[in-house]
Amino acid sequence: MSLYDEGHTVAGWTGTAIGAVGSTALGLGVCGWAPGFALGAVVSVSALVVTWVLHLSGWGKPPGPRPRDQWSLRVRDRSARGGHVDCLGCRLAGRRRTPAPLPAAPGPTGAADITGGIAPTAVPAGETSH
Repeated sequence: MSLYDEGHTVAGWTGTAIGAVGSTALGLGVCGWAPGFALGAVVSVSALVVTWVLHLSGWGKPPGPRPRDQWSLRVRDRSARGGHVDCLGCRLAGRRRTPAPLPAAPGPTGAADITGGIAPTAVPAGETSH
């Protein structure tokens, strides 16, 4: 087993297998098999749809690394129903989860804060600042 989460999921493996069949059919179409182009295109699009449906049903993974206990193919993602943060597939399905808001930075409270805490330098009399 790898030391890193490589994203091996039921959705990923299923989509890859179906996509390989579609690519094979497209390749046969290039070599002269007449139904290869149409069949390959249909199978390739179905690979996208099947992968997306499996992802939305919890058999995919959210973007980024997962905890080690969720690396197994048998572990279903329970957070998929609410959508994943920054996930295109979830946004396309209308599942919009936004990242947690950042804590508000304190705004300026006085004249000292306007200059960023640095006092303006004095210009000697008779000279101008640029």
